[in-house]
Amino acid sequence: MSLIGTMDSGVSALRTFQKGLEIIGNNIANVNTSGFKSASASYADSFSNILQLSSPAAGGAGSNTSTIAIGTGVSISGVSTNFGQGSLSSTGNTTDLGISGSGYFIVKNPNDGSSYATRDGNFRLDSAGNLVTQQGYHVQGLTGGTAGTPPATVGDITLGTPPAGTQLQSFTIDKTGNLVEFYSDGTSTTTNQVLLQSFHDPSALTSVGNGLFAGMGSAGPVSGSTTLSAASNTAGSNGLGTVQSGTLELSNVDLTQQFSDLITTQRSFQAASRLITVSDTVLDDIVNLKTR
Repeated sequence: MSLIGTMDSGVSALRTFQKGLEIIGNNIANVNTSGFKSASASYADSFSNILQLSSPAAGGAGSNTSTIAIGTGVSISGVSTNFGQGSLSSTGNTTDLGISGSGYFIVKNPNDGSSYATRDGNFRLDSAGNLVTQQGYHVQGLTGGTAGTPPATVGDITLGTPPAGTQLQSFTIDKTGNLVEFYSDGTSTTTNQVLLQSFHDPSALTSVGNGLFAGMGSAGPVSGSTTLSAASNTAGSNGLGTVQSGTLELSNVDLTQQFSDLITTQRSFQAASRLITVSDTVLDDIVNLKTR
């Protein structure tokens, strides 16, 4: 603790508003990041020094005496993420998937089996025909469909094997996530279905970078479960949004709001630095009292 309380308050404000500036800076830096969700800081006063507690008036008559307390500064009370949808931008690439409405794609790390949720549908096909993220994480859904048999096995979205004597010409992904393959003999088959997952409390998810969110439990009491099924996780049903092939969800960062917050937070930081300067002047006066 410093010799003067205003110094502590000023230092706490500098530290807190510096974090606020970092949050705003991260939002602005990711204005062009697909599926990025902006964040905002909220502030709260720190512990107060109680100089006098309220007490009843003598004899029970008259007003109570007031509590006298002096605050010790400010701190960040929380960082909230805005999970609102960003606008969808057309790319023309079939493997780019956007979600119109609520829901998340579930992707799995093939190395350790860990699962993540993401709104960033910037997917691609790897050399084995798997639909994967740019980091190589496998998109999850129903797979194993063949002619006359719809996909029913939960797992990695993987292109099927063309019928004998044919070749895969193209494929499409419709609004419910069905991946339909078209072959050189004019036939087509639904071999996969991309599934979506919703969460009870998205704020419980933890951002781990690359547009991925962790923190999903198997029981799902807090955020939600990674267990997928056709009955619960088909796009366009159970409150889930629809899959838009050939689009990507843009960042939901509002630059106008961010620059407004940047100015306000910067001025708050400036005011806190001024408070420390004034505190230093007061301390200088106290130290030099005897020599004056």
